[in-house]
Amino acid sequence: MSACWRSMRRKVRCGSVDLENATILTVPVRCVSASLRTVVHMTSTTLLLISGAGLPAWIWDDATTGLDAPVARRPEGSNASLLQYAQAALDSASPGAISIVAHSAGGLVAAAMTALAPARVRGILAVTAVIPEPRGSFIGAMPLPNRLMLSAVMRVAGTRPPASALRAGIASGLDANLSKRLVNDFTPESQAYYRDRTPMFDMPHHRGYVTTTNDREISPALQEGFATRLAPDFKKRIDGGHLPMLEHPEELRKYIVEFHASVQ
Repeated sequence: MSACWRSMRRKVRCGSVDLENATILTVPVRCVSASLRTVVHMTSTTLLLISGAGLPAWIWDDATTGLDAPVARRPEGSNASLLQYAQAALDSASPGAISIVAHSAGGLVAAAMTALAPARVRGILAVTAVIPEPRGSFIGAMPLPNRLMLSAVMRVAGTRPPASALRAGIASGLDANLSKRLVNDFTPESQAYYRDRTPMFDMPHHRGYVTTTNDREISPALQEGFATRLAPDFKKRIDGGHLPMLEHPEELRKYIVEFHASVQ
């Protein structure tokens, strides 16, 4: 028996029954704090945020005020594979169960995470996110002819869109200062991020999707298709563009909290 735990035998009463020589485990006050921390750590589910392609971690700040929710880190190197992105995201969370909030192309990373660690991923809330088929890619999830044009443009021009395209698409609906900050902080992802196919995966039991009505990056119709593929038991709509965490942070926060509570 550890130094913290001690046992003793005494007569105790359970309802109307007297129990002779019952063994009782006790823990000294000096050990309670550490013991409780261990229990909470083992039973809690980490809320993990996955930003869309190229987007910085700070986009989540206002939507997660007061929440203990780390943002998934990117892997090192400019040629990282999709599985390396998924592993870096898993490593960003505490050991144990994970509830994921995945934005935009982050849906691919979330899908790959379920393939790598199906026992850990307990829920996925997709926020205007791309949901691939098993063994599908980001580019493959786009409709024709968009996927062909997107693939060709990325091969020639790389994965960082022009500033004008970012302002008109991802940053649509944001004020000028916020849009400028977003463009400046955009980090291009690897080619493999968009081209790699996910492994086979099964989505977790808890699934949610948040659609946006004025999205110029992923159209509402395309979002509905991804939502149908995910088959969510939790679905919400936000009237705004591609970045509801910046346009409507309080509303998105409410949905994140509600979904995460259902996963716990």
